[in-house]
Amino acid sequence: MNRIDLNCDMGEIPEAIADGTQEALMSSLTSVNIACGGHAGDDASMKATIEQALRHKVAIGAHPGYPDRANFGRLELNLSMDAVADFVFDQVRALVSIAQSCGTQITHVKPHGALYNQAANNPELASAIARGVAKWSREVSLVGLAGSCMLDVFRDAGFKVAAEAFADRRYESDGSLRSRKFPNALLKDPAEASQQALNIVERGKVIAADGSKVTVDAQTLCIHGDTPGAIQIAAAVSQKLRQAGVLLSSLVR
Repeated sequence: MNRIDLNCDMGEIPEAIADGTQEALMSSLTSVNIACGGHAGDDASMKATIEQALRHKVAIGAHPGYPDRANFGRLELNLSMDAVADFVFDQVRALVSIAQSCGTQITHVKPHGALYNQAANNPELASAIARGVAKWSREVSLVGLAGSCMLDVFRDAGFKVAAEAFADRRYESDGSLRSRKFPNALLKDPAEASQQALNIVERGKVIAADGSKVTVDAQTLCIHGDTPGAIQIAAAVSQKLRQAGVLLSSLVR
């Protein structure tokens, strides 16, 4: 039986936490990645998101990003590798502390935004991320872009890894994600996103922006919480996969 984890980046938008939008997404998910004070998030948002995740019985992960709230962590920063390891450790430790106060623990770590995209092609940066997490623990999975060198670096650092693909993002022919500067970078149509998700799970393929087929081998699929219509997209993806007989389960089984 095909099996996949459905994850979403959360704890990033205070309004979505307060108005129920974020929690509504969780009914379609198996994992959440929680912003932990870098690009977004604070103690209150982390606690609220963890409590929502516990209600929906979804796995909890840390989502560290560049400490650059003005640009939501989506701008590449020229920091030393020691500085990267330090802020990754600080952010993960912050979420771990709040998770422990809620009687739970984190199961995975997924870098955010520019940090994630850079590390996909930069072994030194990926190694710094791994060093930062390892200062806390190696007993978690590290999530990275399917087919990228960051997974090899994480694995060599002693971590379990999870290759990630995206239901709501357009791909380039080399397997990278299409830059958000392009108007078609996001898949906003629930039917299109759910079909892409099914193609990834059943066929290991996506159709790139230029029409070519790209091989994608993934253990987890991401749906972005800030994509317009995210609730409808997540529901459509979940329904499409379940109807096809795909088992939805978190990375920790």
